[in-house]
Amino acid sequence: MKIAIVGFATDGRVSAEYFTRHGHIVTVCDESTEIDVPEVYEKQLGASYLHDMARFDVIVRSSGIHPSVIVRNNPGVEGKITTSVNECLAHCPTPNTIGVTGTKGKGTTSTLITKMLEAAGKRVFLGGNIGRSPLEFLDEVTVDDWVVLELSSFQLSDLRHSPHIAVCLMVVPEHLNWHSDMADYKAAKSHLFAQQKSDDVAIYFAENSDSTEIASHGSGRKVPYFTEPGAHIENGAIVIEDQRICSTDELKLLGKHNWQNACAAVTAVWQADVHDTDAICSVLTSFAGLEHRLEFVREFEGVRYYDDSFGTTPETAIVAIQSFEQPKIIILGGSDKGADYGELAQVVSESTVRQIIIVGNTANRAYVSGGPAIESALRNLGLQNITSLIKAGPTTMEEIVSEAYKCAQPGDVVLLSTACASFDIFENYKDRGWRFKQAVQALA
Repeated sequence: MKIAIVGFATDGRVSAEYFTRHGHIVTVCDESTEIDVPEVYEKQLGASYLHDMARFDVIVRSSGIHPSVIVRNNPGVEGKITTSVNECLAHCPTPNTIGVTGTKGKGTTSTLITKMLEAAGKRVFLGGNIGRSPLEFLDEVTVDDWVVLELSSFQLSDLRHSPHIAVCLMVVPEHLNWHSDMADYKAAKSHLFAQQKSDDVAIYFAENSDSTEIASHGSGRKVPYFTEPGAHIENGAIVIEDQRICSTDELKLLGKHNWQNACAAVTAVWQADVHDTDAICSVLTSFAGLEHRLEFVREFEGVRYYDDSFGTTPETAIVAIQSFEQPKIIILGGSDKGADYGELAQVVSESTVRQIIIVGNTANRAYVSGGPAIESALRNLGLQNITSLIKAGPTTMEEIVSEAYKCAQPGDVVLLSTACASFDIFENYKDRGWRFKQAVQALA
């Protein structure tokens, strides 16, 4: 078949290699003319990279490229568009598949599930939004293995296959600069469940109405978590079906929001018929979290510094703030994703935040997406302990950390949890987090 690979970054390169390995004719289609395309592929680059897509049998889009971008100039090709995730679920040799979605916590929960299955003696492949394309390992999977996929709304927007076990974590508004509205965002996530059969399992966060609604699609057996019969908190411990897993005080992961992620993971592996409480407990009491998720960086002169650069929504900044009782210096701001900052401002005003440092484009605009921007939202509540570093132009992370250092006192926490995306100053949240850690380590 003739295969078009639209977008030739990491996921696109893996997809091209996979389809070439399986004997197909691959054409790389990318807006950039500067990319290095191996001679084994045909190529269609530059302004005309989406020209005449109807001539291909299959169009494999990279997750960040919205399907409408392809269809806009190629009406009628919707049925040809697929993704690496679609192909994985369509051709996976094992029925043992688990998909995890939600707004935040996907990577942590997917990793916990993977480690729990491994601790119970299973061979597991982890991929998807967490950084590894499933087509990179699909040819290695055997019938007895497990495949765990962390899935974003970008990957789910045109998903046509559902995993055996689907998990939906907390859902709040996110990526509204990519989706047309919240309904479109939720519709994308619902595709994870839509093709489930009665012998499949749909797991959802019992305390979130959007999660409940999303998991209602499809015919999978519905199992809530954070309440019975799923894993829940009882007498200070994680419990499922009267089996005590471990105390919440024993969890390595910081923050009560991670109780939710832990319960989601326990519920998922329990539905995978893994009831080894010792194996599950060993993971929960040893796994300290993924990079850039409330990651402890360093203690310097009595001040503890934490990198939560992955927290790119007001909701994630709220849970980060609530994870620490100590006085805090909070670093907020970045590029806009259509969020409202009213609730975040309220939480800041009621918490032990001593100083707010605002960076990025979002903080420098009076109003964003119909709601108050961060600084406006804070000042509307009478908060004055605000330092804005962007009014004189872009700032470096060294300047941001230096300002935090000047504000901090022994016993404080300095928290990078911006509530915003990073693209105005940094390449992505990883770049922002790495630069934060480098600047903190350089303090002397």
